[in-house]
Amino acid sequence: MSDPVTLAVIQMHMTGSLEDNVSRAERHVRDAARQGAGVVLLPELFENLYFCQVEREDYFALAHPLDGHPFVGRFQNLARDLGVVLPLSYFERAGQAHYNSLVCIDADGSVLGNYRKTHIPDGPGYEEKYYFNLGDTGFKVWQTRFGRIGVGICWDQWYPETARVMMLQGADFLLYPTAIGSEPAEVETPNTYQMWQRAMVGHAVSNSTYVGSSNRIGTEQIGDLTQTYYGHSFITDYTGEIVAEFGETEEGALTHPLNLAEARRFRAGMGFFRDRRPDLYGALLTSDGVTRRG
Repeated sequence: MSDPVTLAVIQMHMTGSLEDNVSRAERHVRDAARQGAGVVLLPELFENLYFCQVEREDYFALAHPLDGHPFVGRFQNLARDLGVVLPLSYFERAGQAHYNSLVCIDADGSVLGNYRKTHIPDGPGYEEKYYFNLGDTGFKVWQTRFGRIGVGICWDQWYPETARVMMLQGADFLLYPTAIGSEPAEVETPNTYQMWQRAMVGHAVSNSTYVGSSNRIGTEQIGDLTQTYYGHSFITDYTGEIVAEFGETEEGALTHPLNLAEARRFRAGMGFFRDRRPDLYGALLTSDGVTRRG
């Protein structure tokens, strides 16, 4: 593994055509590779419009099994040709279950494993519990050609437990593909891109790690609902400083070098993982904070 490693997060708009989205995503990956990227992160569910704005049976037809998937093999070939690592979001069908999933493709085109989104949101404009089963893989960290990467998916990014578990599993840096933007008028406390970023900046600070997040852009209409995605894909360093960021409308590959050896030294010196007290964290394994014995 070379160090530093260049990370690229892709920010892009989507249409209702799988071929259009996949072809555009491929062009962005190629552009990232030309800029020297070794790891390239595409947004969540980039294959289509964000259909989870509404609950419709028809959209289950967008899901496919990983085996024989219509575009995963294409990105395996792309990863092999370019020598890049591709954590790839897709809508998975497995038997009678459906998952919001991510397959990690190493720089030689091999599949390292599959992650199914752990935390599934359920609210106006983000009706994911209608479509997706709860993820059953547990959190995943993969050893790639360019370091050990941990990847959560969108709503996972709000949970400090997600980041901490992946770091405890040895992640060198954390990635979060996402699809987030405006919310319907009935939402009393709408989210902002600043809140979204701050949650992940907190993970960077408390775990002394690089964090990268890729979002979509543009306005999408599903039925009578419209959502505008606010972009602001970004990369933070291991102190929580945002070192690269797109705006609301920019499309392309955002890149930044990651000095993983330097981050490891800094992390060890901070002592966050030395001073942890897992013997006192039993309440984290409960819903109400009460640890019961016997």
